[in-house]
Amino acid sequence: MGEISLTELEERAAAAGIDLSLIDIDSIKLPPGDDFGVISDDEDVYQEEQMDFDYGLGNTIVVDNLPVVPKEKFDKLEGVINKIYSQIGVIKEDGLWMPVDPGTHKTLGYCFIEYNTPQEAELAKEKTNGYKLDRAHIFAVNMIEDFNRFMKVPDEWAPPEIRPYVPGENLQHWLTDEKARDQFVIRAGSDTEVFWNDARHLKPDPVYKRAYWTESFVQWSPLGTYLATVHRQGAAVWGGDSTFNRLMRYAHPQVKFIDFSPGEKYLVTYSSHEPSNPRDANRVVINIFDVRTGKVMRDFKGSADEFSIGGAGGVAGVSWPVFRWGGGKDDKYFAKIGKNMISVYETESFSLVDKKSLKAENVMDFIWSPTDPIFALFVPELGGGNQPARVSLIQIPGKEELRQKNLFSVSDCKMYWQSNGDYLAVKVDRYTKTKKSTYTGFELFRIKERDIPIEVLELDNKNDKIIAFAWEPKGHRFAVVHGDSPRPDVSFYSMRTAHNTGRVSKLTTLKGKQANALFWSPSGRYLILAGLKGFNGQLEFYNVDELETMATAEHFMATDIEWDPTGRYVATSVTSVHHDMENGFNIWSFNGKLLYRTLKDHFFQFLWRPRPLSLLSSEKEEEIAKNLKKYSKKYEAEDQDVSLQLSEQDREKRRMMKDEWYKWVNEWKLLHEEERLQRQVLRDGEASDEEEEYEAKEVEVEELLDVSEEILSFEYGQE
Repeated sequence: MGEISLTELEERAAAAGIDLSLIDIDSIKLPPGDDFGVISDDEDVYQEEQMDFDYGLGNTIVVDNLPVVPKEKFDKLEGVINKIYSQIGVIKEDGLWMPVDPGTHKTLGYCFIEYNTPQEAELAKEKTNGYKLDRAHIFAVNMIEDFNRFMKVPDEWAPPEIRPYVPGENLQHWLTDEKARDQFVIRAGSDTEVFWNDARHLKPDPVYKRAYWTESFVQWSPLGTYLATVHRQGAAVWGGDSTFNRLMRYAHPQVKFIDFSPGEKYLVTYSSHEPSNPRDANRVVINIFDVRTGKVMRDFKGSADEFSIGGAGGVAGVSWPVFRWGGGKDDKYFAKIGKNMISVYETESFSLVDKKSLKAENVMDFIWSPTDPIFALFVPELGGGNQPARVSLIQIPGKEELRQKNLFSVSDCKMYWQSNGDYLAVKVDRYTKTKKSTYTGFELFRIKERDIPIEVLELDNKNDKIIAFAWEPKGHRFAVVHGDSPRPDVSFYSMRTAHNTGRVSKLTTLKGKQANALFWSPSGRYLILAGLKGFNGQLEFYNVDELETMATAEHFMATDIEWDPTGRYVATSVTSVHHDMENGFNIWSFNGKLLYRTLKDHFFQFLWRPRPLSLLSSEKEEEIAKNLKKYSKKYEAEDQDVSLQLSEQDREKRRMMKDEWYKWVNEWKLLHEEERLQRQVLRDGEASDEEEEYEAKEVEVEELLDVSEEILSFEYGQE
């Protein structure tokens, strides 16, 4: 039997009528050393990396350039080495071995150290390689695995094999769908499925399905080119229109999180490992891969404390993503926050810009502009309020401060960029004079205007609690949910009006809405006011241009809302992470019409496939908008054809139901005729079935149901 892939195995099982999802794969035991020709989908490509671990030496280092000492100084040198390396991790019992020359009885100038975990060995290599014991002895530290790899290098050079060029699949072909549909991926149970959103036919159209495709979650790349899956050995990316072939794998054991750069050039992977000593912090490993080649461009390793400065916190106190990408789709810069600094790296050499970090005492947060190499940072008050809090705009690579705003009596601060990078909103919570309560206001930066003017906005009732804030994508408006639950208010503002383009103005306030979240259409103009989780899935579809409600609806217990990338459709879903009942998703039109509903047990994820930016110029888009009626005739005709087709399908369905009904009636009539003689016997020979030919008579019948006799005792003189 030749080797077969997991896909071929699934096809054979389907042909044999076997549902692999019902089989516990882990319970199947194969004879030792025999895989029956079945390739493990997760492990075959990692065989080379895993071979090192077969030796059991992944947690062992070699320390070279040690002093060569005689037997009488052996114990002293061993004590020094043990003291240095036991501070980094737990050395196994008898895990320190210094070889001795049997002829001279002197040490050979190197030793082997075996730790409990590979992570501790890696850390020891990083911390002590180049360690200066004295002027003549500078440590050279390597993983013993490296020697195994070096030994595999052939003695004689051989030219690499030149493989003929084989053109790959067009990874953007799905964008050429004649029906202009969008794709989405869902995870339910052990299955991951990709569908077309066939809204015209009011149903999802299956594209690809695979069981056990990922071990935790899936994630689209920002431009929709790749679908990433996560496994114990690392991550993988898949692409295509309908086949979803595996394009590349990225070895990173126990990976927990992944993140793509905005332009899809790089993939960041993250893992956290528990230390041998419970008092130590978790060990964090972060790799940055080139997506196409799979090469590690840069790795970062250290304790969780080194990566947990600022942010809201994720796993083990680390805020994800640790590295935030800047400079738009060019993927030129990425940065992380540290203690009293922000470290900005450039991707040309993957080193620090200007070879040093930007100092910012007590910096708490920073956020990149979505389009330009500019980030905003927030520093809280220092010195008991003697030094005010501030928000600064920093331009890279020059690290020039473009604008700064001092803020007083600050309790908290949150920053929001508009999608085009035109505006920055800073929500500032300030203490009142008594320090017993807080109130909220907004500092609004006009980034593209001269000298970056700043405008202060306070709500009509500045004591209102801010529940949600959201900019209109590609627009100049924003919405705020404010007030007290369960019925807060929703206000809309514009950064420009017909009369005054340089001043913020309020458009309207909607009173008493059951909403705690805002979801703008990616094309702007339309907005969903949503009451999620505790608000039981209340939905209001709102037209901000006309300032009117288009529809109200409900998706009971909805946990997630996501617009498709074109702004034509929106998905609401109930995931099993939050609820065990009514799991599944609904697809709505932009104006609030429910198109179809799909229920799925153990439903985990719904993700629309992102689209890249339009290739049309702004002038061409304006021309299309002006002549929309001309372009829409073709699609209106297609919609009419689909509508007629659906109507014909409905008529055919009703005709089939009618035929089934008549068939059932005729079967009963035939049975009725077959039982005619039996009925005649039961009617004492009367043959007719017509009720009118019979005379109804009322007959009274007396029937003795029961007789009982009871003797009662009677005493004299007693009544």
